Amino acid sequence: MLAIDVKDLRKQFKVQKNREGLSGALKDLFKREYNEVTAVKDISFQIPQGEICGYIGENGAGKSTTIKMLTGILVPTSGQLKVNGYVPYKDREKFVGEIGVVFGQRSQLWWDIGVIESFQLLRKVYRVSEQDFRKRLDNLVERLDLGELLNRPVRKLSLGQRMRCELVASLLHNPSILFLDEPTIGLDIVVKTEIREFLKDLNREEGTTILLTTHDLQDIEALCSRVIMLDDGRIIYDGGLEELKNRWSKGREIQFQFGSQTPLEKLQGLTSGLAVTWTMNEQGASMWLPHTINVSDALGKVVSGADIQDIKILETNTDDIVREIYRSGSASVSAAASLMDVESPKQEAEAQPEPEKEKETSLR
Repeated sequence: MLAIDVKDLRKQFKVQKNREGLSGALKDLFKREYNEVTAVKDISFQIPQGEICGYIGENGAGKSTTIKMLTGILVPTSGQLKVNGYVPYKDREKFVGEIGVVFGQRSQLWWDIGVIESFQLLRKVYRVSEQDFRKRLDNLVERLDLGELLNRPVRKLSLGQRMRCELVASLLHNPSILFLDEPTIGLDIVVKTEIREFLKDLNREEGTTILLTTHDLQDIEALCSRVIMLDDGRIIYDGGLEELKNRWSKGREIQFQFGSQTPLEKLQGLTSGLAVTWTMNEQGASMWLPHTINVSDALGKVVSGADIQDIKILETNTDDIVREIYRSGSASVSAAASLMDVESPKQEAEAQPEPEKEKETSLR
């Protein structure tokens, strides 16, 4: 069964056009002119129950507008959408009991009262019985370690503490779908990791469907097997994260440190027949592999014939891949291929990526 079903969804806004100068301001006072802006342009996608899907795009791509239509906050200009079988903007009263929503920059908690009092108010809003509420709350408080925070006013919580409380607030009524809009924005790495682990457990244990929008692509890598990518209101990619990496990653670099001096000619001989590129450096040597070559095959040839002390594998990370896709304006196979033609493996190997932008695996 589908949790979310979207077909030809479009949203247009009228934005007032401000004319320049005093005379323009006077004209605007009596006769306003508007520009029509299309934020979401006839998008279609389906999300089955129990999936964690990443929904990504640059600022202004239409992510938040889509989420607001899916949660019933905005009414679409045209198209069809159903969430758990409901049309969100029509079946509001029944629908809200099926979903949980966390907006990273907005709070659903009351600022000046204790956290537990906010939870009690939300229990009444969602009409959850006291018995079910207590059982659910005890479980969530234990999993997110909120015991000491329940009696604090929300205004006295740190951002990380508040976001954990926001997650509990969105899950008190046991929704089957959770919408997360920038849930880790501004958080430190420790809190981000805790939230990611909690969401993975929630999905695995309770089958909760999660639609996640974020600018932090590490969230996507940690949580999502599928990603939908938006650009200027249109979907430019909908598929597996690994497929996206394989299609767009330029390859891998393997750095070797040797126990004894190993000439370039010997290394090239060990990997003869493989389309790899070698470069020598002060620490040892680097081997550049296109994605068509299996890492294990290449490593096996080198390990069998050289005195190796250390190996590091560097991959182009998801941030770099997404940046290249937006630069090209398409996530298609042809766009990826044209990029590979422009940048040869040899050029890539010689211009090694910056360490802080790479994912590093050490096989010491």
